Amino acid sequence: MTYEELQTEVQQLEIITQNGDFILGVTKAKELLGYFLAVDSGGKEELHCYLLLTLSESLWRRGMATEALPHSLKAVELAEKANNKKLQAKGWNNLAGLYWNLSNYRNALKYFNKTLVLVEELEDESAIASVTGNIGLVYWNLSDYSQALEYSAKSLSIDEKIGNQAGIASTFCNIGLVYVDMADFQTALEYYLKSLEIDEKLENKGSLAGTLCNIGIVYNELADYKNANEYYYKALAFAEETDNKQFTANILGNIGLVYQSLSDFSFALEYLYKSLAINEKIGNYAGVARDKGNIAGVCYELSDYARALEYYFESVAMSDEVGDKQSSANNIGNIGSVYATPSFKEYNVEKAEEFVYKAIIMNESLGTKNNLLANHKILATLYEQEQRWKESQYHFKQYHELYVEVQSEGATKQAQLMEHRRKIQESERDRQVKLARFQEQEKILHNILPSQIADRMIEGEKTIVDSYDSVSVLFADIVGFTKLSQRVTPEQLVAGLDGIFNTFDLLADKYGCEKIKTIGDCYMVVAGLPERCDDHAKRLGAMALEMQKAIEELPVLVENISIAMRIGIHSGSVVAGIIGKNKYAYDLWGDAVNTASRMESHGEAGKIHVSEKFRTALISTATNELPIRFIPRGEIDIKGKGKMKTYFMEKA
Repeated sequence: MTYEELQTEVQQLEIITQNGDFILGVTKAKELLGYFLAVDSGGKEELHCYLLLTLSESLWRRGMATEALPHSLKAVELAEKANNKKLQAKGWNNLAGLYWNLSNYRNALKYFNKTLVLVEELEDESAIASVTGNIGLVYWNLSDYSQALEYSAKSLSIDEKIGNQAGIASTFCNIGLVYVDMADFQTALEYYLKSLEIDEKLENKGSLAGTLCNIGIVYNELADYKNANEYYYKALAFAEETDNKQFTANILGNIGLVYQSLSDFSFALEYLYKSLAINEKIGNYAGVARDKGNIAGVCYELSDYARALEYYFESVAMSDEVGDKQSSANNIGNIGSVYATPSFKEYNVEKAEEFVYKAIIMNESLGTKNNLLANHKILATLYEQEQRWKESQYHFKQYHELYVEVQSEGATKQAQLMEHRRKIQESERDRQVKLARFQEQEKILHNILPSQIADRMIEGEKTIVDSYDSVSVLFADIVGFTKLSQRVTPEQLVAGLDGIFNTFDLLADKYGCEKIKTIGDCYMVVAGLPERCDDHAKRLGAMALEMQKAIEELPVLVENISIAMRIGIHSGSVVAGIIGKNKYAYDLWGDAVNTASRMESHGEAGKIHVSEKFRTALISTATNELPIRFIPRGEIDIKGKGKMKTYFMEKA
C-alpha cells in the first residue's frame, strides 16, 4: 500500500468511527498502523498520531480504557514532537478522557487543564466550552459540586455567546447530574427539560436519547417507575433509530433495573440479558461488567446464590480488565455478602471475611464511603450471626461513625450547594444582562454594517480590508432639495428625507445591493460586495430604475416645488473596509468610486447617467432581462477624468 492509498484508507476509517462501529474501528486502525510503519512515512508524525488517537478512542468506546492508554500516551508524544498544537489539544483531551474513565481524576484534571490552556491559545471557543464542561464533570465525579457547577456555568456562558445550542443542551444535562447526586430532583428535572427542549428543536436524536434517559433516571430515583419506564422507552426508540448500540444497551439495562425495583424479576432478567448480549457483541467490556453485576443482584434476590456468585466473579474480572476499580470493589463486597448469607448452602464465614475485607481496603483507597458503609454493615451482621459480639460491635461502630460522617458531609455539601446556587443565580442574572447587552450591540452592529462584515467583527477580526475586482457603484443626489429645505419645517424635511432613503434601503435589500452611506441628500449604494457576484451591474441597474420611479411617485410636499433624482453609475474595482475605532463605518475607496460620483455630478435631473464600463457590464449579464435602452451622450469632459464616453439609461 502506497502512502497516498494509506491516506484514502484513513478517510474511510474516519467514517467508520463516526458511525460508531468501534469494533471495526479497532481492527481497521490496527491494520492501517501496520501499513503505516511498513511504508516510508518518516516525518509523518501527524498521520501516525491521528491513527493512534483513533485506535485509542475506538478501544475506549468499547470500554477498553486500560488497553487504549498506551496508544494515547504515544500519540501525545508524537503531537508534541511535531509541535502541532491542534493535535496536541486532541491528544491531551483524549488522554484526559481515558484517565477520567479509569477513575484517575487527578490526571484527568491535569490533562483537561493542559488542553484548556492550549485551546484558549488557539482561540477555539467551541473547544474551550467543551473542555471546561468536561472539567466540571470530573469535579462532579469527585463530588465537588460547587466546582462542578462553576465550570458548567463557564461552559454555558461561552456556548451561549457563540450560539452553540448543542453545547448548551449538553451543559444543562451536566448540571442536572449534579442535582441528581444532591437528591434535588426537582432542579435536576428543570435542567433536563431545558436540555430536552433544545434537543427537540435541533432534532438531535442522539442527544435526545441521552436526555430522555437522564429524565428516566430521575423518576427511577423518585420510585416513579411508570414515568421512569416511559422516558426510558422513548430514549430507547431514539437510540435504536440512530443505531447507537452502546446507548441502546445502557437503556435496556436501566429498564431491567426498574423491573427489579418492581420485583418483576423475570422482566428484569430479560432486559438485562438483552443489554448484555449487545455489549458482548460490540465489545463494550465496561457495559458487560455492569450488566453481569446487575444480573447477579437479581439472582441474589431470587435466592439463586450460585448464579449470583458466578456473575459477580465475572463482573469483577471484567471490571479489573477495563480498570474500573470502583465497580470491582463494589462487586467484591457483594461476593462477600453472598457468602455471609445464612440461607446459602455454601455459607462460609472465612470467604465472606476475605472478600469484604478486600473490598474495605479498596473502598478506603478510593474514598467511596457509601460502599464502606455497606461493607462494615455486612461484617457487623455476619459477626452477630456468629455471636462474635466484640467484632460485631466494632463494625457496627465503624458503620455508625461512617454514617454520621457521610450525613454530615452531605449536609455540609448541601449547604455549600445552596450557597453556590445563590451565587449561580446572581451570576445568571448578570450573565443574562450581559447577554442582552451583547445581543443589542450585535443588532446595532448589523444595522450599521453589512451582515457579513458585522459577523467578522463579532468573531474578533481586528482589521477588515478587502479588494474587489468588479463591482458597480451608484451615487444619487436629490435635485431641488435646497429649495425645499427653505420652505418646510426641519421636522418635515427630516421626515421626507427619511421616507425617501427608507424606500431606497428596501430596494437595496430587494436587489441584493449594499447601502454604504448617506451624506445630506446624497445616497450611495454598491452591488457586488461584500458578497461577490457576477451580475452586480444588472442588480444596480434594476434598482436605479425603481429609485427613479419612486421619486417620480412621491407626493408633492410644497406647491410649485418639485424634486427629482440625479443618478450616476460606474463599474470597476474598489477596496472596501472598516474605518474608525469607536464609531465604525464601512466605506469604499478607489477610482471606481470617484468615477461613479462624477457620473452623478455630471448627470441631469430625472436621469440615470452611466459610464461605458457599466453599460458593457450590464449588457453582458442582462441582455434580455431588463427592458432598458442606452441613449448615447457622446464624449464629455469629466472633471478629473478627461474625455469619457457616457450614456443615459432609461426604461425601454
